[in-house]
Amino acid sequence: MQKILVIEDEKPVLSNILEILISGGFNAIGAENGMVGVQLAKEQLPDLIVCDIMMPELDGYGVLTQLRSDPLTETIPFIFLSAKSDKTDLRQGMNLGADDYLTKPFRRKELLEAINIRLAKHAAVMQQYAAEQKRAEELQRKITELQHISNTQKEILNKLISELRNPLSNINMAIRLLKEPPPGAQKERYLEILQEEFQREIELINQVAELQSLLTPENIRLLRQFNLLNPSKSEN
Repeated sequence: MQKILVIEDEKPVLSNILEILISGGFNAIGAENGMVGVQLAKEQLPDLIVCDIMMPELDGYGVLTQLRSDPLTETIPFIFLSAKSDKTDLRQGMNLGADDYLTKPFRRKELLEAINIRLAKHAAVMQQYAAEQKRAEELQRKITELQHISNTQKEILNKLISELRNPLSNINMAIRLLKEPPPGAQKERYLEILQEEFQREIELINQVAELQSLLTPENIRLLRQFNLLNPSKSEN
């Protein structure tokens, strides 16, 4: 059952509105002045507030200003009640963030229609907000996942580059020894070393090319899921 807070300093009017709302299927609570109304709004967090404008101590404008400045109550639909029909009053209320405006006296049908329309619009806005929030969270999740995939690819390729440096160093050493062999050295052995390391280099390059084709987002997710990327870290 949706909760409606009515803030009205005239007791007969307050009682009449509460009866209309209860008969309309709402859980209605009343406040006899603006100060109590603000307190009840923050405590009860109603689904909608109906508030008179002309009240002592704290008028309807003051009530709305306080509620719109509080994150807990800033989005609660707010309908003004007033005996005045002046457009200036209407504009002032709307500028402060009121959602609707009813002029006294009003019929039961008018009050219930205004409330139901505002509740439906608020529900639609909140539903859209929730959908946008969900899309934003999903987008952030995908961005994070892509960052993890990119980092994983860099990590694996860096390891392979490190592996490629070793045979290159051996090839460079073998070439230097072939140019200036030490006394009694066998050039054939250096040529064997050169050939072996060259072959190893080719194999590593082929492995890099093959591995790169296997580093799909799905495969990387599986590797991370079973902790196969950094076994040494998982053991620690």
